[in-house]
Amino acid sequence: MGKQAQTQRPVHALIRQRWSPRSFTGEPVSTEVLEQLFEAASWAPSAFNEQPWSYLYAHREDEAAFGQMLDCLFEGNRSWAANAGVLILSLAAPNLSANGKPNRHYMHDTGAANNSLLLEATANGLYGHMMGGFDAKAAISAFSLPETVEPVCFIALGHLGSPEQLPEPLRSREEAARSRKPVLSFTQNLGA
Repeated sequence: MGKQAQTQRPVHALIRQRWSPRSFTGEPVSTEVLEQLFEAASWAPSAFNEQPWSYLYAHREDEAAFGQMLDCLFEGNRSWAANAGVLILSLAAPNLSANGKPNRHYMHDTGAANNSLLLEATANGLYGHMMGGFDAKAAISAFSLPETVEPVCFIALGHLGSPEQLPEPLRSREEAARSRKPVLSFTQNLGA
């Protein structure tokens, strides 16, 4: 089904094609392709080249690990994310490794890595949906996360499914046209 973005200016096809569905087939995502996505994430820009991101993941076929990740999601996300091929937990280190001082760009940099991962997924015919709807304390406990990292978001990743498999109102959201604010509503030329 893919929902091509209707942009006002020409942008790269990967940007037009990337979107966040809730409908997945449950088909496996190969470890080889997943490693390719993490490689793409590794090349995202970061302050001081700190690369503060890290990832935990579970394939759907590994029922115990996948279930552990699903249990951290809020129910609204859990219901559809259960059909993803892989669940990924994105983590970020808030302090610089060289001196332990706060890295005020750690979330931004991790977001850049997540976006690189999602664009690489799009290039490979996969779709991802980032989720902030999860219990961070449950994730910290379930995965024994050290204090040196913070959970950022979960990513449901997989092959695009049919909107018909979703209950309402998720089905309507899946089928709705994509939209964005007009560029001029969030940009300002200071030189003019």
